[in-house]
Amino acid sequence: MKKILFPLATIIFLFSCGSKKNIPDVSSIKINIETKRFEQDFFEIDTMKVAESLKIVFQKYPHFMPDFVENILGLDMDSLLIPGNPQDKAIRLFIHDYTPIKDSSDLIYKNFNKETQAIRNGLQYVKYYFPKYKLPNAVITFIGPINANFETSFGTQGDILTTYGLGIGLQLHLGSNFSFYKSREGREQYPDYLANNFDAEHIPVNCMRNIIDDMYHDNSDGKPLIEEMVEKGRRLFLLTKFLPYTPDNVCIGYTSDQMKDVYKNEAVIWDFFLNNNLLNNSDQNIIKNYIGESPKTPELGEGAPGNLGTFSGLQIVRKYMEKFPETKLPDLMKMEPREIFNLAKYKPRG
Repeated sequence: MKKILFPLATIIFLFSCGSKKNIPDVSSIKINIETKRFEQDFFEIDTMKVAESLKIVFQKYPHFMPDFVENILGLDMDSLLIPGNPQDKAIRLFIHDYTPIKDSSDLIYKNFNKETQAIRNGLQYVKYYFPKYKLPNAVITFIGPINANFETSFGTQGDILTTYGLGIGLQLHLGSNFSFYKSREGREQYPDYLANNFDAEHIPVNCMRNIIDDMYHDNSDGKPLIEEMVEKGRRLFLLTKFLPYTPDNVCIGYTSDQMKDVYKNEAVIWDFFLNNNLLNNSDQNIIKNYIGESPKTPELGEGAPGNLGTFSGLQIVRKYMEKFPETKLPDLMKMEPREIFNLAKYKPRG
């Protein structure tokens, strides 16, 4: 395989990361959404009377609590509501072990107004582009186990979409320098390239990712690399449309320096895929090197981040939309990825 040097050192330059033109005015779109601080109520339960206390929390969160107990904590909801059930011990242990996490969260998220407003703004764009989509009507914050994460088509995160609302797992939003993330145990669970995204700025990003996955199931697994690239790229393009003022690096999961470097080396990256005849390769062992979360792409040098296939896919979709600006987002999402690629005629300049 031909190897192309991707410099480790970052060269700072002025570049607009993606077009911010023609952003629609969505200020008149009303979004009814309320914020519920589940973790505040859950951590207040009387651990000497677990069943009785949980019944009170259940009355306040009849939709979310079963999801939390069964799908996040892995316990049986019905059993926990029976006084003296052996699973009481698991609840007491969880509250004891995670009170420091909750205390740290309280310092960062004394209220959730800023984050809720960012989510509301994203939902305004969702409603603008997809008026028939049924929006969630609640934002529910919670604290789950540190190892409670969920795979989306975009990657790993701690936030979920339930039938009732957007669940925000604050245990994975405590800032990239949070002590646990930097510990040996934390880094084994979440290497820096993942933990770098565990901040408040990624809360609305993760919410919109979940909504995109709810709208469109990703069926690109097993397809040739170019089709996976375009599929991932158009999902990322949709994300940038829902969050038009969010920097591209936050949407894709790069640092700002990595984003600058990949834009600077856009043509180098594309030539690498072409020169190594990778576009029509369907070998998933090879494709995983260029699609999805990873710390780097060593074939392009130690300075190259992972997920470069998704980056190129985003650029292909942007080129297509430049050529066919009349294309509506729902229509874009229905097209065959190969058709988007063929019509885009993507060829970045070096």
